[in-house]
Amino acid sequence: MGKEKAGKKPNRLVNEKSPYLLQHAYNPVNWYPWSDEAFSKAKAEDKPIFLSIGYSTCHWCHVMERESFEDEEVAEILNQHFVSIKVDREERPDLDNLYMTVCQALTGHGGWPLTILLTPSQKPFFAGTYFPKEDRYGRTGLVKLLTSLSKMWAEEKDKAENMGTQLISQLDTFFHPGSPGTMDRETIDYAYEQMARQYDETYGGFGEAPKFPRPHDLLFLLRYSRATGEPEAAQMVNHTLRQMRKGGIFDQIGYGFSRYSVDREWLVPHFEKMLYDQALLAIAYLEAYQNSQDPFFAKVAEEIFSYIMSQMTSPEGAFYSAEDADSEGEEGKFYVFQFEELEEVLGEELAPIFLDYYGVTPEGNFDGNASILHQIEMDLDRLADQYKMSSDTLTEKLEQARKLVLEYRNKRERPFLDDKVLTSWNAMMIAAFARGGRVLQNTNYLDCAQRAFDFLRERLCREDGRVLARFRENESAILGYLDDYAYFTWAAIELYEATTDVRALQLALQLQKETIRLFGDKEKGGYFFSGVDAEKLIARPKEIFDGAVPSGNSVVFLNLIRLAKLTSDQDLLNEAERQAAAFAEEIRSAPISHTFFLVGYLFWIYPSKEILIRGSLTDPMTKRFLREIHRHYLPEAVLGFDPGANAEANEQLFLPITEEVLSNQPAVYLCEDFACQRPITQLEDLQKALSATK
Repeated sequence: MGKEKAGKKPNRLVNEKSPYLLQHAYNPVNWYPWSDEAFSKAKAEDKPIFLSIGYSTCHWCHVMERESFEDEEVAEILNQHFVSIKVDREERPDLDNLYMTVCQALTGHGGWPLTILLTPSQKPFFAGTYFPKEDRYGRTGLVKLLTSLSKMWAEEKDKAENMGTQLISQLDTFFHPGSPGTMDRETIDYAYEQMARQYDETYGGFGEAPKFPRPHDLLFLLRYSRATGEPEAAQMVNHTLRQMRKGGIFDQIGYGFSRYSVDREWLVPHFEKMLYDQALLAIAYLEAYQNSQDPFFAKVAEEIFSYIMSQMTSPEGAFYSAEDADSEGEEGKFYVFQFEELEEVLGEELAPIFLDYYGVTPEGNFDGNASILHQIEMDLDRLADQYKMSSDTLTEKLEQARKLVLEYRNKRERPFLDDKVLTSWNAMMIAAFARGGRVLQNTNYLDCAQRAFDFLRERLCREDGRVLARFRENESAILGYLDDYAYFTWAAIELYEATTDVRALQLALQLQKETIRLFGDKEKGGYFFSGVDAEKLIARPKEIFDGAVPSGNSVVFLNLIRLAKLTSDQDLLNEAERQAAAFAEEIRSAPISHTFFLVGYLFWIYPSKEILIRGSLTDPMTKRFLREIHRHYLPEAVLGFDPGANAEANEQLFLPITEEVLSNQPAVYLCEDFACQRPITQLEDLQKALSATK
């Protein structure tokens, strides 16, 4: 939190809730949060604004703080010639998206920390990312840069103003992507072809280093394989997920995935762990398990959930945002080990097995002779033969050793935990736990999903229903963005299909209605990132690019189709059609950048199914039906539940039943294009029907 050091005077950030802002609360820089007070000061004193955007677990943000923002010389320049504003990108993704687009347009790249120079009227005229204090790494030093920019403002202020005005005008197409058009199946095939060309057949994943997980790409490929019968698409997913689990990008001791790998092999990660990566990857592993029935994938999903429950869950059941890459001022220090260190921890019997299995050598593979644990080149059966024991015995000993190393590691200083609760990221994790609960038949996962879902409803929804974006230290704040509504709706749909609780479906419909009202573009279609009631910025962008997480527009598209098929609501289907038309040309031009949108498009254009279960949840046959359905990979289906005529349920929420209802007898209706087959009342018949859909 705040760095309360003797003799250090706090700045205005000391009153904020954001862990990232609090990390800078004792800098000598006279930081302001994004506020009217800061802009009034800039206008009154005719000073440009130095805007710095980052997040609490960002390694290079920490570096820039140590080098520059804790430095008196830099602080003096900033305090004398600029008004300095700090922004947490995770609290204000609207500002981050806006000014990151500016940075990418001006420099051709982006990243964090994001450094922007603004006029007092918020017009950008300079952009960059990390700057060292003095010239280094081929980068201009911050001292030289600030001196030059303050001189420019003093002598050529009109030039800066004009640059800002022209830049905003030129970026309008970036802020509002897409032009009306139509999509077709060729777009789907083109996306697959692009991914196949980028695929790394040796180590899995796509493209060159640095290599990111890209879980929504994997979700698309699994669905493409099912829809088209292309086995290579699913094989790419399976191989990628296996290689990632073997690599250093996965925490082999405490579980959970790091943000990305700096190399092709998935060996050396950027060690920060983000909640959204865990959520999306858990879903990818669960779907791979359903599709292949390989228990390996189920086990990895369970490991992710174990990490979340042990390290990333608040006492109230909400999920924290991230764990830092750094500890004790060094990146990765918490996660790496010395060869001799592990020999001492594990002893003569376990150490050789463990060191061989996880690739630990005296020479190390990271930062000198330290080792990142991995299984990239390891084969369990080969190692079992080497040590003359069965694979089961070897597995038991490795697990015994892992627990000892984990116990030892837990005595170290842990990386910083960003404990703020973000609605959008929590909703992703709720969707993952709900999916895990039904696929793996684990009621603990359903409980986790339900507790977090209840937390969002109770603490991050105002009395008038408006969703808020962030909770921390008993304060709910910041008007929710499109992503908050989109992911919250997704979570509600997943929870409904996992628990059959109609209240979750009712909330999903309510959230979707509010999404259209608050964010919808009635003229051109699609959805703006900020609501009609949000702060007015220099632009009101739409986001369609599926980056680290799927865009809100992509998630809304899939939500609309799922809700339309669950409720037979033609208005929702019409809205989905408007959504597809609004972004068609943008997606056709670069489908690989919009793979989650294509997940929705696959659901739309290929034959889909509606499954309705009718019967009491207390009936053993109803439970068997549910278990059987959840076992199968059915991405083309929605699942509705009707507890019967005597239940207190809203009839309009359920799919129409065209066959005569069988009184007091559980039944499953398999439907396509809103026409249902004869009811299935025997488990064996359901198994045959679901197997026939493959």
